[in-house]
Amino acid sequence: MKIKASVILPTYDEAGNIIKLVEAIKHELALKRITHEIIVVDDNSPDQTGILAQKYFSKFPEVRVIIRKKEKGLATAIRTGIEAAVGDIVVAMDTDFNHEPELVPRLVEKCDKYDVAVGSRFVKGGGMANKKREFLSRIYNIFLVGPIIGSPISDNLCGFFAMRRSELDKLPFDKIFYGYGDYFMRLIYLAKKQGNTFCELPSFYKDREYGASKSKFLSMFTDYLASAFAIRFGNSK
Repeated sequence: MKIKASVILPTYDEAGNIIKLVEAIKHELALKRITHEIIVVDDNSPDQTGILAQKYFSKFPEVRVIIRKKEKGLATAIRTGIEAAVGDIVVAMDTDFNHEPELVPRLVEKCDKYDVAVGSRFVKGGGMANKKREFLSRIYNIFLVGPIIGSPISDNLCGFFAMRRSELDKLPFDKIFYGYGDYFMRLIYLAKKQGNTFCELPSFYKDREYGASKSKFLSMFTDYLASAFAIRFGNSK
């Protein structure tokens, strides 16, 4: 059976979210009759996220779980998932319910017309429950990172996207998938350089229900700004 969408879920200590999230994504894609696979890439979580997912979905061939015991990190986990995927369209998203499962089929469908579809906090209808963080993130993305890298989108650090596999495979993975969320800036920059077309759909970030956020705003601010300059002026990996 030809698979239209491959959804990549990088996980670390998300035992409280992973079952509910995968079930929700499966439900939303099934409603739109989109053939799919879901690939959980777990970095050997101490809370046994990967093992839990393996056991729960053992009888569901459309759900695959990869547990990495040596390599760790968000960007390389997404690369691992992409390299294992077989769908025509690849989706990457967070596993803490920041990224809405109901938006996944809409992003996939947009790839019938565009090369890259992004779930954005900063287009009309998007946003964040944490208004202070939303304000700072909006300024940071739109007035700092975006102009530095010449981005075609407003949300350059969301990491919630769908992309045609045929176009994704043309990108230099070694120059993109390292570090943390800054991989997404490199992906967008190089996809634009490649001539890819983009669209954004509104995405709203709720407050996390389970676990603690792995993002530290102040360190991200300086690290990602440095990455943006490296991308723009050719000093990235």
